[in-house]
Amino acid sequence: MFLNNSSLNTSSSLNQASIRHDWTIEEVNDLFEMPFNDLMFQAQTIHRQNFDPNQVQVSTLLSIKTGACPEDCKYCPQSARYDTGLEKERLMEIDKVILRAQEAKQAGSTRFCMGAAWRNPRDRDMPYVTEMVKEVKKLGLETCMTLGMLTGDQAVSLKQAGLDYYNHNLDTSPEFYGDIITTRTYQDRLDTLANVRSSGMNVCSGGIVGMGETTSDRSSLLVQLANLEYQPESVPINMLVKVKGTPMENVEDLDYFEFIRTIAIARIMMPKSYVRLSAGREAMNEQMQAMCFLAGANSIFYGCKLLTTSNPETHEDVTLFKKLGINSAQTRDYSDEAHEAALLEEIEDKSSDSLFYDASSKQTETADI
Repeated sequence: MFLNNSSLNTSSSLNQASIRHDWTIEEVNDLFEMPFNDLMFQAQTIHRQNFDPNQVQVSTLLSIKTGACPEDCKYCPQSARYDTGLEKERLMEIDKVILRAQEAKQAGSTRFCMGAAWRNPRDRDMPYVTEMVKEVKKLGLETCMTLGMLTGDQAVSLKQAGLDYYNHNLDTSPEFYGDIITTRTYQDRLDTLANVRSSGMNVCSGGIVGMGETTSDRSSLLVQLANLEYQPESVPINMLVKVKGTPMENVEDLDYFEFIRTIAIARIMMPKSYVRLSAGREAMNEQMQAMCFLAGANSIFYGCKLLTTSNPETHEDVTLFKKLGINSAQTRDYSDEAHEAALLEEIEDKSSDSLFYDASSKQTETADI
């Protein structure tokens, strides 16, 4: 049972907070209606019971295969159905993936996530992606992949290669889903999550808000995630990045307080999951990001790209962490001299690097991870 206003000062009630799998949409709608300060207090209190409030898990995301996806997700310019100016790329070579993973580790990431714009991986692709996993694991990084739908056998192959997390978002509520995607069903997504869980891998699954859904749709999405037999270990909450050329380029902006409320409620409903502040973070100022951390977000992506979506530069994240006292030991190690050297190297790389699109000059998409 969620806590009402009269119980907010009863620490014993909060200490009894446990993982539930029987949430109702009506209960979650009531949470969205709570006074903002009360909701934030409840979320932060539950967060402190389960996590260090000044530690944020840091990941880096790399697109290992971009564009030409056959799906019709209305938010995504990687779909071959929309003309967004996004160029098609083939599967990245393994040695180039390893180079990016090494750079991510040097920048402070602890998890390296690899995403491919596939409906599902083909059998001939599996040896390449499993080899990527093995090589990244040798660097001492946690590994994550998002490759689309998986069969049970494919999930087992990735697990045996050492993959730690598999990302497969539900995107939105079952009720709103058909307005966003028609080329795969909601059950298809749930089946992939079941295959991942059965293989023994950790599940990374969340959704996108700001696509024109109602508050009840946001509630329903969170209910779907929280009521899984085992809640996802990682829950990315993406804010829609509107991309010219997609059907969602003119959707009305989501109020930022609604986004922060969604983070807080995800924390309350899934107290032991990492809640990731994901796509859309570039549009958030420092104060909004700080509010999201206060609401219980404790995972982000470092770096300038999320698949094909721009993201705050690494040094901006480090600066914000220093201001907030987050990951203090790690950010102290990231000296000004080291940062300057990294920037110079990045500038030199970009002058000859054709692996990525220039996020500052092209319209980009919601990362959806």
